[in-house]
Amino acid sequence: MNIRGKHVTLRAIEREDLTSLHRWSNEAEIQRLLGGWHFPTSLQDQERWFASLSCQSADQRFAIEVPDLGLIGSANLVSIDWKNRTAFHGMLLGEERARRRGYGVDTIMAIMRYAFDELGLARLDSDIIEYNTASLKVYVDKCGWQIEGRKKNAYFREGSSWEKVIVGITRERYVQIAEAMRYWK
Repeated sequence: MNIRGKHVTLRAIEREDLTSLHRWSNEAEIQRLLGGWHFPTSLQDQERWFASLSCQSADQRFAIEVPDLGLIGSANLVSIDWKNRTAFHGMLLGEERARRRGYGVDTIMAIMRYAFDELGLARLDSDIIEYNTASLKVYVDKCGWQIEGRKKNAYFREGSSWEKVIVGITRERYVQIAEAMRYWK
C-alpha cells in the first residue's frame, strides 16, 4: 500500500533508495537544518539501519517519490503512541530540484490524511530548529500546524545555541485546514 498525495507518493523505503539516503545523510547543509545528532554515515550504517526497518514498528519511515524526479526525500511517523493516539512527524527533501515546488506541502498533507483518517491518530508533533524558516513556513503558514512552544538552547550548531520550535496539529485542525484549502477536492 502506498500513501498518495496530490503529487507525491509515500512508499516503503527499498534497498535501491539507500544510495540517495546515504548521500543526503552526509550533506552538511541538509543536516544543519534537521534536529538530532548527526555523525558522518557510512553505506554500511545505512544498510544496518535499513535492515532494522519493520512495518510492525512504532517508527515508520517512507520514501517520497514524484513522477518526474523519482525519489526526492523521506518522511516519517515515529514514536507512534497508540494509547494516546499521537506520533512525531519529520520530513527531508533531499533532492534540491524538488524544493520550492509544493512537494513538502503535499507530503505533509498526505501524512496528515494517513495519520488521522487511516491510523486514527488524534495529533501529530514535530520540532524545527529556529533558523529553518523554510520548514516553519511550510508547516505553520501553509499546512496549519501551530507553534506550541520553544526550548531555548536545545540545538547546538556551528558554535551557537539555537531554539527548538515545537509545532503540532490535531485531527480537528487538520480537517478545518484541508477543507479551507479545498486540498483534497
